[in-house]
Amino acid sequence: MFVPRSRHLLCLSLLLPLAPAQACGPTFPMRLLEDRSQTLAQLPEGSFKFEVSRLGQAVAGLKPVVKPVDSADYETEEQKRLRTEQDGLDSTQRSQVAELRKLIDARVVEQQGASLPAELRLYTAGAVAFNAGEHELAAEYFRQVLALPAEQRALRSTWAAYSLGRALSAISAEANELDDQGRRDTLLAARKAFAQSRQLSIDGFSDPQELGIASLGEEARILKNQGDWSQAIDLYASQSLLGSDVGYSSLKQVVNELGSLPDEQLLQQLKQPAVARLLTASLVSHQGWSFGERPDSERNLVKLLSQGTAGNFDNADRLAALNYQNGDFATTQLLLEHAGDGGLAWWLRAKMAVRAGDKVAAAGAYAKAAAAFPRDESWGFRGDYGSNYEDLKPGCRVEGESALLALDRGDYVQAFELLYRSGDIYWHDAATVAERVLTSDELKQFVDAQVPAPPPTAKQPDAYYESLPIAAQLRELLGRRLLREGRYEEGWGYFDSPERQAIAKAYGEYRRSAESAWLPTRRAEGYYQAGKLARASGMEILGYEMGPDYHSLWGSYDLEIPPVQAGPFLGADEVQRQQASTAEPDVRYHYRYVAGELGNRAADFLPHTSQAFAAVLCKASRWTRGSDLEIDYYRRYVENGPFVEWAGNFGMNCEEPDFGSANKRYLTQWVDASRSSLKEHALTATGGAALLLLGGAYLIRRRRKV
Repeated sequence: MFVPRSRHLLCLSLLLPLAPAQACGPTFPMRLLEDRSQTLAQLPEGSFKFEVSRLGQAVAGLKPVVKPVDSADYETEEQKRLRTEQDGLDSTQRSQVAELRKLIDARVVEQQGASLPAELRLYTAGAVAFNAGEHELAAEYFRQVLALPAEQRALRSTWAAYSLGRALSAISAEANELDDQGRRDTLLAARKAFAQSRQLSIDGFSDPQELGIASLGEEARILKNQGDWSQAIDLYASQSLLGSDVGYSSLKQVVNELGSLPDEQLLQQLKQPAVARLLTASLVSHQGWSFGERPDSERNLVKLLSQGTAGNFDNADRLAALNYQNGDFATTQLLLEHAGDGGLAWWLRAKMAVRAGDKVAAAGAYAKAAAAFPRDESWGFRGDYGSNYEDLKPGCRVEGESALLALDRGDYVQAFELLYRSGDIYWHDAATVAERVLTSDELKQFVDAQVPAPPPTAKQPDAYYESLPIAAQLRELLGRRLLREGRYEEGWGYFDSPERQAIAKAYGEYRRSAESAWLPTRRAEGYYQAGKLARASGMEILGYEMGPDYHSLWGSYDLEIPPVQAGPFLGADEVQRQQASTAEPDVRYHYRYVAGELGNRAADFLPHTSQAFAAVLCKASRWTRGSDLEIDYYRRYVENGPFVEWAGNFGMNCEEPDFGSANKRYLTQWVDASRSSLKEHALTATGGAALLLLGGAYLIRRRRKV
């Protein structure tokens, strides 16, 4: 075994292109296999956005928010208002409305806008009055717009109703002459105006500013200020469900405001299901904290939530999750008895069974959890201490955790299948099982039966890194593994593109030629050409998807993965399988050393006096620069090779080997050796012949005498 010199690899790593990463440094997908016990014990934080989507009720007929296509399409509220006020108007009306908006007296607006349609004139006058702080006058103008026949107010109906609600809200806050009942009546009228704006939007009246959705938040604010937190939460949640960022941020603000209430008041509010659900959603999603211990304020809120909802098993699965995360497993178990058959409830039951050591019950609970979670349910992205990220889809996560139990009981193919279903979410885990735990025959059987070849992926000319579908990635992983194991004829067909298939096929043909050709120089040429391909395209046709080559990270990074050893949920048989499939040599970019050794083996079949002998060793040294092998190949050349002019910079400036001349040299080398041998033994041969002649003459004379 040899190890590359660390200083050379460090320099090499600095020259490598970087994978796409955030500005603060690279992040990598979270690996469930990294700490199996921790993976099975941990319940990931939920998604606040997903959790609050469960609180809101859809408003039938109200269209969701239209999001900008990209940042270039982003507008401020003022820019959006100016643009939408021009919609549906002719050029004369646009100019006139724009000029009227600059005025500060609503009555002057009404006079100078006499030529405009009534809805434009009255609404513009109301808007000018509102901006001037004359809210009662503004409300009167908006009422006049709404009093017009429907066909005469197609453009400004929703605008007038929404603005009327805002004007009435301002009147309630400002009018000193109103008593409490008067303020309540005014706010009720404002709420009705906001509800009217939603209905007008649903009925098809122009609403380019999405005021129907905005009205939900305005009405919710009135209710919250009146102490009706529950109904306010419902409206904010509906607003958020329609895609409003304002509705979403308002719910976060409500959580903060509830958390700042005195304990007595909060306990009263927690009796309202919407309040308890919102706070549970916040806590189970780790809003306000990320890792480590919960802040004291959060712990106090958990305690109050448990007190305020005692005996109430509504939302029991979320409350159970909250208590599990908080380490209160007794309460978790109690709540799970009333938590129903949802995915989260079964997920928690599986984790509780793992804690109890009942792996059979845990496996059954995981299966039920996977079936209960909708496949498209997503909790968004999350991170951990080590800058790893996870696209958390609970159905995939549950199957991934179930795969750990399958590995533990030796059901390796099922474990791989469970991980593979996640697509690219847990691809690093699936790849580890595919190339290190499964046998090549087990993997090949799975791929042949369940992973048909997708259409070849078109190359993107501007893309720095290649991105293949997961099915193609798995097939190529198998193809590389088969080539590494010498199954060349089977392996090349699993590569994605015709170009890569041709390279893999050529590599196999060169390897077979090297092992079976009759002429030594043909064998040498086969080894050398295979080495060239291994060095030039080794990552693509021989690289490990995970360690040590990290094809999955384009070879730009590696992961700090400790040596595999038996432990919790990692049995001795799996350890043996992983050790048997370790790269040889087990160093980063191992295919470079494979290439170097192929060049070295080529030298075995070449005359030591040939240029080709020097050239293949020079190439082998170049392919393994920075390693001990580079020195070994150079030493072999010095001890056995011929003088060549370019050897002064051996391992850098290498000529291509001349195999034709090397082949001729075999014949000339044999003839030269024969001549040298004859010359060296000529005297001995002559003496032997003379002795034979003398012996023959002696025998003849003796026979005659007899």
